[in-house]
Amino acid sequence: MVHIKLFGLLRLDTGLKELDAEASTVAQLYPILLAEARRVKPATKVTAKDIDGCTVMINGKQGRKSSRLKDGDQVLLMSPVCGG
Repeated sequence: MVHIKLFGLLRLDTGLKELDAEASTVAQLYPILLAEARRVKPATKVTAKDIDGCTVMINGKQGRKSSRLKDGDQVLLMSPVCGG
């Protein structure tokens, strides 16, 4: 089981702050996250592409979609921020 925390627009758009899931790679978290987001906030417009664009941190170190996960890992997903 890994613990996932969401930040930025991803948190706002999904209605999720955090959740736990079983996955062996970061990419395997995406459909789990989308399903939970749609359960919590059925009108969410978040897509797998939105999640794929997020910065990934695993136990405080930068990760990527292909990064392997192990039981007890903490995964942070941070949506990109832009402004002007």
